[in-house]
Amino acid sequence: MTVLPEPLSLWVDTAPAPDRAATPLPPSADVVVLGAGIAGLTTALLLARAGRSVVVLEAERVAGGVSGHTTAKVSAQHAVKYSMLRDRHGTEAAKIYAAAQTDALEWIAMTAADLDCAFTRADSFVYTTHAGTVDTLKREADAAVEAGLPASFTDEVELDVPALGAVRVTAQAHFHPRRWLLGLAAELERLGGTILEHTRAMSLDLRGRFVRTSDGDIEAEDIVVATHYPVFDRGLYFARLDPVRDLVVAGPAAGNTAPAGMYLDADTHHSVRSYTADGTTTVIAGGEHYRVGAETDIDRRYERLAGWASEHAGVHRVTHRWSAHDMSTVDGLPYVGRYLPGSAHLWVATGFGQWGMTGGTAAGHVLAARILGEDHPAAGLFDPNRFDIRSTLDLLEDNLTVGRHLVGDHLALLWQDRSLDQVGPGQAAVVRAGAELVAAYRDEAGKLHTVGAHCTHLGCLVAFNDAEKTWDCPCHGSRFDVDGGVVQGPAVKPLHRHPR
Repeated sequence: MTVLPEPLSLWVDTAPAPDRAATPLPPSADVVVLGAGIAGLTTALLLARAGRSVVVLEAERVAGGVSGHTTAKVSAQHAVKYSMLRDRHGTEAAKIYAAAQTDALEWIAMTAADLDCAFTRADSFVYTTHAGTVDTLKREADAAVEAGLPASFTDEVELDVPALGAVRVTAQAHFHPRRWLLGLAAELERLGGTILEHTRAMSLDLRGRFVRTSDGDIEAEDIVVATHYPVFDRGLYFARLDPVRDLVVAGPAAGNTAPAGMYLDADTHHSVRSYTADGTTTVIAGGEHYRVGAETDIDRRYERLAGWASEHAGVHRVTHRWSAHDMSTVDGLPYVGRYLPGSAHLWVATGFGQWGMTGGTAAGHVLAARILGEDHPAAGLFDPNRFDIRSTLDLLEDNLTVGRHLVGDHLALLWQDRSLDQVGPGQAAVVRAGAELVAAYRDEAGKLHTVGAHCTHLGCLVAFNDAEKTWDCPCHGSRFDVDGGVVQGPAVKPLHRHPR
């Protein structure tokens, strides 16, 4: 068995952040942004540059959530994207999408010149080792070129895999995402913006006029919900987003050298990029894609990924491992715009489908333009309130999965007779305690942690993530620590403590 370190993002580990604990909550602002990830901070900075007073509310720490747990490829190449967009939405939609991502990439490149974020240009490759996928990638290369990207089909792939071909997009990039976001935060504060950490939004006015937080109320002309999974989900976003996770391992490159490009397997979704700091090259490998809560033996998945990274990506040993949380939409396009059709001052950004670096940056530009009363070419394409019949059918299929968990997980426990006393050290289980279902975890020291087993979002039963020691909801992706605290939305309330 591979011995792996405790979960910790390389980015979080290598970029300390200032303490903002003493920042007071202002009574009002022109714009209040919920979420200090890439979409939220980009939106906030652009509005501050335009002269608006901006307050950013972050439930945890700046760049400590989703944006601090990515592989941080800054690329307009989004797997096999452009042939799908062309077939489903038309050539013009694919062009608009490509332009928005490319503009985001170039804005990052320009802004990164003044930030210490290890911004590095690199070519991006989506490859295959299966003969049946080669024609798919050739179609993708043609669609990407038609959309305006510097793309081509090639059979030359530097990664140590038996690749049969790849789509190559030149002049893309990667960076240190936490240093990038901390730089955006510092620039926002220099312009007079305010960032509050450990301040959770508890409720808001659907007209976009005030936010009730754990530290008090704040009034606003506009509110932006950029919390990755939209909180206060009256727009039914929970039913229109598919929550997934990818695992990531990182470690020094064998021989201190790594392939120069960025790589993604079109079939298995294994990904590779490198990062160099202080003369040491680190390889970052991702994969083992799964729906949140649908898998519980996550340690085994990490071991598989570490083995693949050692064999094919040149990882000498694993020094860091973490997981990335992503939301995908039913039609492959993000939701960026008005939170609800009639919400003139309430905005949302979500659903970047594993491509949040350019996707979140593009969202920030769309939202800033909309709030400032300006046009943006991607605003219509990304409209959260769009509708088409195919998306409705896909939505019904996705929510059958939710229904299976809502009913099936409860039925599976009808014949379960495990008691709290039978949960051993290092073990977790959902057990019956009288008439109640309890999520129980006994740590290695023997202490038993018991909380209610029903997610506080819509009541699905949670499942234990053995790698990160969290209770994960398989319906809509909420995550809780062993004492019930919210780790990931859409839930905003903790699991209730269960008396032992």
